[in-house]
Amino acid sequence: MVRFQPCHTSLFFLHVMSSIRYCINGKLISGITPTNRGFAYGDGIFRTMRLLDGELQDWPLHYQTLVADCSKIQIVCPSAELLMQEFKYFMASALGTDQSSGIIKIIITRGDGARGYAPPAICEPTRVFIHSALPEYPPEIYSTGVALYTCQTRLASQPLLAGIKHLNRLENVLARAELKDPRFFDGILRDYDEHVIEGVSGNLFISKDGVVMTPPLDRCGVAGVMRQKILDWYKTQGRPVVTTTLVMENLLTADAVVIVNSVYGVLQVTHIDEQAIATNEWARELRAQLNYVVH
Repeated sequence: MVRFQPCHTSLFFLHVMSSIRYCINGKLISGITPTNRGFAYGDGIFRTMRLLDGELQDWPLHYQTLVADCSKIQIVCPSAELLMQEFKYFMASALGTDQSSGIIKIIITRGDGARGYAPPAICEPTRVFIHSALPEYPPEIYSTGVALYTCQTRLASQPLLAGIKHLNRLENVLARAELKDPRFFDGILRDYDEHVIEGVSGNLFISKDGVVMTPPLDRCGVAGVMRQKILDWYKTQGRPVVTTTLVMENLLTADAVVIVNSVYGVLQVTHIDEQAIATNEWARELRAQLNYVVH
């Protein structure tokens, strides 16, 4: 079994919290009103991306997904020009501190509203930028891979919200709370039909007999930007990824499994629960093809 050093949760939390900065609607404030629908109902979406040398990585693709996700829940996404203007102001406010790299999270909510579920006829979306430090991952996750645990928490089917990164992430919160063993990096989420959907914080791909496969996200799950980058790259190579239903047996008998997201990139999966699975250089090769900078 791959071994990881246990993280000192309380110290890590204090370190991360001390390095977080906020920008809300173009102002350097750290709070929203209690009537904001994102706070009250989870009525909004978000995306998380790498900040590298002051530049948002894969910004065009992230903005494209912001627009698509907003559209699915009938929010008018702020323009790319406005968001970039506010991002640049946000970054300029950090002059004198080393914050040119890290993680940028963008949250867009429907805005403020009266009590009740009905959305207001006219609303002004709330725009939030959050800057935080890069997680301090153990170096071996890139050299030797990671182990995943099988979550008991299941994803409910809701096609209207499938694929988007909305603010209602309680299923992921409960699944992540299952992690008690420091050997495991992340968990595997299934639906109630035993289909593998994704990782708690990333998407999954498997390779079997030269075919690359990934689960469909038409009933539940989040379609991440790194997932889309991999789909696009294989398409340019004339090797489209097969989107197909997968169960645990498919992962356990695969030639290789990777878990991906925009923060840690592409990681080889070496174990699922206590079972070792086949590995190769696939994750390393994908990181090289996608020009991912290991941190």
